[in-house]
Amino acid sequence: MTPGWHPLLVHFPVALSISAAAALAAARTVRSDALARSLAIAGTWNLLAAAVAALFAIGTGIAALADLHVGPAAHAAIFVHVKWAMLTSTATLLIAVWRGAGQAHDARPSRGLVIAVVLAGAAMAITAYRGDLNVYRYGVAVTRPVEAAR
Repeated sequence: MTPGWHPLLVHFPVALSISAAAALAAARTVRSDALARSLAIAGTWNLLAAAVAALFAIGTGIAALADLHVGPAAHAAIFVHVKWAMLTSTATLLIAVWRGAGQAHDARPSRGLVIAVVLAGAAMAITAYRGDLNVYRYGVAVTRPVEAAR
């Protein structure tokens, strides 16, 4: 598996977890029951999709590490990112199970679930930032452009 799959797939759990947090928080607070049901369904499905996408992102990230040769500073930064990724992926998966098994998908979420989803979404954003540092500060998996033929 090439390292190119990881940057493609990581955007899905980030976007889905943040949109799940927004939809579930809104479902908890809106007055309209019909709108709350729609937001709860959208938030639940985004949360479930974020959990599945996080597993694919973890898999492609680990596969990308196999052929990666970097210096000590980049190596340390990569493993901080990996630790964040494992934490946030596990949290997102557990929260998705909590939501999926705990109540109907169209039910207003509990305050505890909303707090957990918002925290997991924030942690996912931090994980993405750590990955961003690996690329833009340490140049991990960045190739030099081919010089134009003269």
